[in-house]
Amino acid sequence: MEIVEMLDEIKRKAQKDTKLREEFLQTRAQENPLSAFCAKCRELGYPVYEMDVIAAGEEFYAAMKRSTNGGGENSPMLKAEDDFYELFFASL
Repeated sequence: MEIVEMLDEIKRKAQKDTKLREEFLQTRAQENPLSAFCAKCRELGYPVYEMDVIAAGEEFYAAMKRSTNGGGENSPMLKAEDDFYELFFASL
């Protein structure tokens, strides 16, 4: 299962389970929120690591850039469009 699929599955579980959603929200208060988030994912049996989340966002954004304007750099970046970590919490 790819990282994006795992994050979607985890998000669906957290949306249905109030306790789990609160546990994920509490990770944002940790010293290193992304690491705490990934640790919580691994507790649930999903092999999610910090660089996987970061790389997935960057790869998604790079593919989007290549598909518009012939891959030119003149298309503006939308806020957090390459940040799957923030998108996860925005949709919770």
